[in-house]
Amino acid sequence: MTTQAQPISHHLQPEEKRVVFASSLGTVFEWYDFYLYATLAPFFAALFFPKGNETAALLSSFATYAAGFLVRPFGALVFGRIGDIVGRKYTFLVTIICMGGATCAVGVLPTYEAVGWTAPVLLVLLRLLQGLALGGEYGGAATYVAEHAAETRRGFDTSWIQTTATLGFFLSLAVILGCRANMSAGDFAQWGWRIPFLLSLILLIFSVYIRLKLEESPVFRKIKSEGRTSKAPLTESFARWSNAKIVLLALFGATAGQGVVWYTGQFYALFFLTITLKLDYQAAYLLIAASLILGTPFFVVFGWLSDKIGRKKIILAGCLIAAATYFPLFQGLTHYVNPALEAASAKTKITVAARDCAFHLFVGPWSKFSDCDKAKDFLTKQGISFKASDLPAGSADTVVTMVGDKEIKGWNEAQYKEAITAAGFPAKADPAQVNWVMTGLLLTIMVLYVTMVYGPIAAFLVELFPSRIRYTSMSLPYHIGNGWFGGMLPLTATAMVAVTGDIYYGLWYPISVAVMSLVIGTLFLKETKDRVVREDLV
Repeated sequence: MTTQAQPISHHLQPEEKRVVFASSLGTVFEWYDFYLYATLAPFFAALFFPKGNETAALLSSFATYAAGFLVRPFGALVFGRIGDIVGRKYTFLVTIICMGGATCAVGVLPTYEAVGWTAPVLLVLLRLLQGLALGGEYGGAATYVAEHAAETRRGFDTSWIQTTATLGFFLSLAVILGCRANMSAGDFAQWGWRIPFLLSLILLIFSVYIRLKLEESPVFRKIKSEGRTSKAPLTESFARWSNAKIVLLALFGATAGQGVVWYTGQFYALFFLTITLKLDYQAAYLLIAASLILGTPFFVVFGWLSDKIGRKKIILAGCLIAAATYFPLFQGLTHYVNPALEAASAKTKITVAARDCAFHLFVGPWSKFSDCDKAKDFLTKQGISFKASDLPAGSADTVVTMVGDKEIKGWNEAQYKEAITAAGFPAKADPAQVNWVMTGLLLTIMVLYVTMVYGPIAAFLVELFPSRIRYTSMSLPYHIGNGWFGGMLPLTATAMVAVTGDIYYGLWYPISVAVMSLVIGTLFLKETKDRVVREDLV
């Protein structure tokens, strides 16, 4: 169903402004809650997991981080169903209360040192509750705004919702940076890290108050008054092939690629700066924050542009450009952030010949680490690339590492440190050698990719599905694309780097997913910008 071509006006009516503001503000706070853990994931490795293997602890913290993403589709099913049966407003009131409560509880959790494995178990449970809540939040906010928006400015109106994830990330960075800048590292590690989580209680109260002032979506009010709401939205959405096919195409042809581009440009870039390139956390946070400030307005720009030229071509163009340029962009980060690391890597060849090596993705008390794993773990943590190979048959050694001409047999951390120091590998990035302008430019470019794929996606998904099952149908592909394909990115990419020895190898994950979405979206998805969302009011 299409509309007549009309001039696009972006002068929002007072009701639209109130809806966009209230929905966006509440969602900013919810993303802030969710991203606090993501921002502190490397730091939490030392708080909630056993010491002894830094990469294992880091992977464990990333696994807990990923758990919140993995459960998001289940939240989409639970709250999507409620939203299509009971209403949009009621549902995202429940989701924000769940999110705020779980986040506040993280602020009072005991650490591993105090209670052992009980600490990460509780952390995982709270992270799962966060994921469930977020799984119901986005679809509700996007559907709510879209069903209030004028047909000719739906991309513009919903693009404000798209800014909330980045603004929530920025807010989490700002609060953490503010805490760390105003207390010693010891105080922050002991108790200061709890402050950002406890602050979520204040944000929760304010967000609930704002959302209580909203009215139900006019589209939902109309179909409910006429008894036309779905009695079984899950069945209609996923058990009927005509709709399930669209769900699958939306997932593989749009949201999966959008998800990996988003998490590469924000989270993986941050982790690459701090973990691989050894840039000071404060400098890394400020660089990411600056790129977000510069890039965030483009969510609205691309949302507005999608009202004119369409959603699909902007989203897929973002996937294409990102896939084509990620390798030179991250290589550029190494060049401009830690040129000493780049020079040492070019000068000194490192090889690791070993056996009993494993690919560690989900790390826990069940994990066992061989000498090979420990050696690769150490080099990876130093941001050092190496060539991996198998030991010759019959070798009595477990691992033999060559750092230039120096041979190290077996695993001995002291010998590894001595060898890489002698070879000129820096312990951290030198601020005097960082090219701040070029680094900021590269990070901003990656944020622009995020705005391209994410700015129009809410309008695109809303337009794909009918109002009676819209909340359920759009939420699942969004949260699988972002929660599974995107949320697994830091964990998967880190494990890929560790097993291959190439600090850039993890980029193959987002590139391959982005290319998949580009191909499927180009061949099978249709443009949606002229479809009527408020058809039930006509």
